[in-house]
Order: sequence, then structure tokens, then C-alpha cells
Amino acid sequence: METILEIKNLNLFFKGEEKSYQALYNVNLELKKGLIHSLVGESGCGKTMTAMSVIKLLPKSAYIESGEIIFKGENLLEYKESQMRTIRGNRIALIPQDPMTSLNPLYTIGNQLLESVRIHTGVSKRQGLRKVREVMDLVRIPDAEKKLDFYPHEFSGGMKQRIIIAMALACNPELIIADEPTTALDVTIQKQIMDLILDIKKEFGLTVLLISHDLALVSNYTDTVSVMYSGHIVEQAGAEEFFRDPSHPYSIALLNSLPGNNPAQKLKTIAGAPPSIQEIITGCNFHPRCEFCEPGLCDIEQPKLTPRRENHYSACLKF
Repeated sequence: METILEIKNLNLFFKGEEKSYQALYNVNLELKKGLIHSLVGESGCGKTMTAMSVIKLLPKSAYIESGEIIFKGENLLEYKESQMRTIRGNRIALIPQDPMTSLNPLYTIGNQLLESVRIHTGVSKRQGLRKVREVMDLVRIPDAEKKLDFYPHEFSGGMKQRIIIAMALACNPELIIADEPTTALDVTIQKQIMDLILDIKKEFGLTVLLISHDLALVSNYTDTVSVMYSGHIVEQAGAEEFFRDPSHPYSIALLNSLPGNNPAQKLKTIAGAPPSIQEIITGCNFHPRCEFCEPGLCDIEQPKLTPRRENHYSACLKF
């Protein structure tokens, strides 16, 4: 199966007032064409920074010290900004976290979609409008022709997210980065949005990098899973095997914290909190919260991501 995107040994830092702090540590990801690859973990673990590194839309204080991001055989980290503008929106599209703030309240939906299409493709206004109508229909917005004249405030959260997805699809991308695409939506609408992304992926053979902290949602839609903790990838596996037999203590703890079918069952929690990037932790970054921690080992040696079974990798000294 063709690899469409490969992240190799990505190291990212943030500039502080007196020193820089590392946020990503030798991150490696491989996305196969036509699959949904989920990057999961608690808030602040580095998921969004990994995704934004791909399209080089990082905060001003962030910088990539080393690594490669290979898209269709080309290292994007070597691209100039003018070259990246031909990639963003065209070949790699972003579905951002919050649909409520991703649309300009002063312009109609039709104008915003049309502007996006014309900027990225250079087509005429007539051709652009034809494409806008196509993607509005594709994301199942009823009365699409009429809704082109609506402003963002006239849409529900779910409809706004459909419009954001329409913008992502308007230029026929090969890869979509979906960064927490169901944030702030209720459970029913979450399922509708994820079903839509899945259907589009199947219909057009798109590759999707899904960023999420919601393992319950991810379990129904993903093909492969990478678990991130404190800037490190700690486990990678096919979705079926990961949810059946996780092999890193953090993954196990995350899955154990999910609600079960028994309403009387008490939820398990993970002790403590993820470290900030300013904290220096020797050994495994997860060891202060790990119930399997072995003093004299886990607090000294930094584990590496190693194969446990075929296509299943984990970074743990004990598992």
C-alpha cells in the first residue's frame, strides 16, 4: 500500500524568554493512502503541533530543529512559503478544531467557499460557483443553492462543520488533516460528521490524519492508531489490535477510563496530570503516573518505540 505521508524523527521546540523547550521528540508517523490514521492522547501532548508541522502553520515561537516530513516523495520542510501555499488547501487540506470561529461572520458562506476555490485553483467565477455547489451537495447541506447566501450565524454548529469540510474538499486534496473535528458538537452531530468524513474518504480514496482525544469515537472510524504522550509516540498499531490488546501502560489507562456498558461501573482515572514542556523528567515521561513503574528502571532509562508484534510498536521497558 502506497505511503502518502511520512514523518521522520521530528523534533520541535518552543522559544522561551531564556531558553527553548522541546515539545516533540523524534516523532515518526507513516500514513498509508486511503486510510484513516488517528493520533490520540490527552490535551497538550503534541498532537496538533505534529499536524501543524505538516502544513507549516506553527506559532511564531515554535520551530522545527530536525526531522523530515515526506509528502509524495518530497520533504515539505525544505519547501519555501511560496511552495507551501501550493500544497495547503490544494493537496493537503485542514479541518480545524472549532467550526464556530473558523468562518468569517461578515461574509456569506457562498462568498467564503468561492474565495477559497478561486484562490487555490485560479478558476473563473462561474467555474468556482459550480464547484461550490458540488461540495455543498457532497457534504449533504439541504437547499444548498439557497444556503449560499446565508451568513455563518444562520447555521448550527453541525452545519458549520459541514461547510468547513466542504472548504477542505473544494480543491480535491489527497490528504485531509482533521484536528478534533467534532469538538463542541453534541454526540448525535459528532456521529453525523464522522460518518460524513468516512463516506467521503471511501468515495474519493482520501487519506485522513484524525487528531482526537476521544478514543471511544476514534474506535469506530480509524484504521491505524498512534498514541502520543508528552511529545512522544508511545504506541502504534492497527486499530483492531490496539483496541483489543494495547501494550503500553498509558494506552491501557486511557482505555480503562472509558465508560463501559454497565452504568454502575466506577470509571478509572489516571493519577496526576501530563507534564508541561518546562518540566524535566528523567527516564520514561509517563513513569510518575504509571501503576507499573519500576523504580531504578523506569525513572532512569528512556524507552524507545520497539516492535512488540507485527505492525505493533510500543515504548515501554516492562511490556
